[in-house]
Amino acid sequence: MEKTTLFDKIWDSHVVKSVPAGPDVFFIDKHFIHEVTSPVAFLNLETRGIGVKYPHRTIATPDHNVPTVDQDQTIKDKLSRMQVEKLRENCKKYGIELHDLGTAHHGIVHVIGPELGVTQPGMTIVCGDSHTSTHGAFGAIAFGIGTSEVEMVLATQCIMQSKPKKMRISVDGELGKGVTSKDIILYIISKISAAGATGYFVEYAGSAIQNLSMEARMTICNMSIEMGARGGLIAPDETTFNYLEGKQYAPQGEEWDKAVAYWKTLKTDEGATFDKEYNFDAADIEPMITYGTNPGMGIKVVGNIPSTEGMEGSNKTSYLKSLNYMGFEPGEPVKGKQVDYVFVGSCTNGRIEDIRAVAEFVKGHKKADNITAWIVPGSREVEKQAHEEGLVKILEEAGFELRQPGCSACLAMNDDKIPSGKYAVSTSNRNFEGRQGPGARTMLASPLTVAAVAVTGKITDPREVFEN
Repeated sequence: MEKTTLFDKIWDSHVVKSVPAGPDVFFIDKHFIHEVTSPVAFLNLETRGIGVKYPHRTIATPDHNVPTVDQDQTIKDKLSRMQVEKLRENCKKYGIELHDLGTAHHGIVHVIGPELGVTQPGMTIVCGDSHTSTHGAFGAIAFGIGTSEVEMVLATQCIMQSKPKKMRISVDGELGKGVTSKDIILYIISKISAAGATGYFVEYAGSAIQNLSMEARMTICNMSIEMGARGGLIAPDETTFNYLEGKQYAPQGEEWDKAVAYWKTLKTDEGATFDKEYNFDAADIEPMITYGTNPGMGIKVVGNIPSTEGMEGSNKTSYLKSLNYMGFEPGEPVKGKQVDYVFVGSCTNGRIEDIRAVAEFVKGHKKADNITAWIVPGSREVEKQAHEEGLVKILEEAGFELRQPGCSACLAMNDDKIPSGKYAVSTSNRNFEGRQGPGARTMLASPLTVAAVAVTGKITDPREVFEN
């Protein structure tokens, strides 16, 4: 009997038709949409006189360019307002479930899907957003698509896709104090580069991965795209089932038992082969931070920026250009560098577990005077929990500004921008030039490292703050 991977099992069961020497016609179980990539797709459907094939398989929420203050007021930015209004119109017209601003389950699309139990093992999930890979944490094949593909899924519930190659990344052993899932993924990307998984779908495995919570697993899968992968996934287990049980869209009663029985089959067979494998030791991972302008330019917080030794030609020129943008020099330490902003939020680290970690860390402390500290819950549900658990009070006493749910300062599509030339240590997923605002300098790190930076006003090893 052929040994197959988890990825193969899900992919092969969703192929409607294979095109000889071409892509597969691939069925999509769940389609998430937001206000940015859907308006043109709906417009094209209307122009062609085509409806939405299965409205119940699509779920919508505005998130990218919504304001994170005064969400009960009219959106001031004209383009943002038009996009949100168009999303409302289209959802009403085609009978699509919408979690709008101000409703109980509004939030970032990749936060509310798991929260509601919409995201489940064995599914195929797409969204016009690259960080759809987040949902792979549940043992699902989830990936981002473009606007024309959004249109294709709305019209047919299928997509044309060539099957990617398979990679397995195993992390074994115990994580050290102050080391989080964000550090794991930043470490992996720093080792294999921001293009190291291009053309692959990644399965994460090993004891260090298995010991993570669901929220931590989502952080890992979220950033798969940052090493060029089509997506990432983790085999479902008891942690997955416990997280999903009782959620609004999770199966109930006998259906739950049937679902779990199936979900338990979703694992890679012993002896199944991958096109590429990497193995890492959890003991080697320390709190990480980026210093450049792609997520692969990461080092340990206690490390030095790599020198140019051995670099030649365009590689060296590109490297120095990146450091120049960031205001850094080859060989210098990042630790001790003064920072202007910290941001906790995004589909990478805007979940309740992240906010709990920051609140626990800063409790009884005040942020440094030079720091502007924003904390943005990934959903209304996260915001509600943060209030109920007393986290908001702790954070506000520490000087953090709690905003309303949305993508916020992850990207410069809304009002939450980092000013030009200022340094921001961020829990988000990208540090490209201008990602958080024109001229903004972004350093990616874990919520714990961000909390340590907030309290000290400079790049700090969170383990040192723990000790003090």
